[in-house]
Amino acid sequence: MPYTYDYTNAVTGNDCAPARYWRFAKMTLTRWTREKMFVFDGHSYPYLYHFCNKTWKNERGVEIPIFREILFRHQTARILEVGNVLSHYFPIQHDVVDKYEVAPAVLNQDIVEFTPAKRYDLILSISTLEHVGWDEEPREPAKLLRAIEHLRNRCLAPGGQILASLPIGYNEFFDGLLREGKSPFTSQHFLKRVSKRNYWIESDWEQCRDAPYGRFVAHAIVIGTIKA
Repeated sequence: MPYTYDYTNAVTGNDCAPARYWRFAKMTLTRWTREKMFVFDGHSYPYLYHFCNKTWKNERGVEIPIFREILFRHQTARILEVGNVLSHYFPIQHDVVDKYEVAPAVLNQDIVEFTPAKRYDLILSISTLEHVGWDEEPREPAKLLRAIEHLRNRCLAPGGQILASLPIGYNEFFDGLLREGKSPFTSQHFLKRVSKRNYWIESDWEQCRDAPYGRFVAHAIVIGTIKA
């Protein structure tokens, strides 16, 4: 199935029927009364309204449309996703590595130990790398850098690229790298949440550096790129 699948109409979840109807009504009303589009890197995208993770309340509302479009532009590429995220919103055909989430066709392996038989043209990661080393016991903050280096040196094909989103304010080690000008990415773009209605605008590091990480929602994200 191609990535043109209409993911906005998918119904997910195991709630009882009344709960599903109530959630659908809330989502639909929100969709009608809020802004429909946001801008990122010169392109306009529709906000995502989806049951999974209640995307109308958090950063998934902008992350998924951006990364879905990237997939659409690379349908013939060999693709790896680090962290099982996109499959919750539409059918996928690419490889997925996720250390913890057990799901069909997902390889449960630590990314720093993953060595593919053939390298990938495109590697994607959505709000996952900030957990590497940071949410593990014992905590090993620098493991984030080792993971990115491993992806670049052992998993990425010549001429390929890595694209990853990370929230600002969640991982203090990563935020410190940004503050010190030591980002592991060769280029990066920022989006900032500017309203409780979950509106997002393009921004820069200076405007995002003090953004807090709220309860289950980021108030700023960075989307970084590394090209081989």
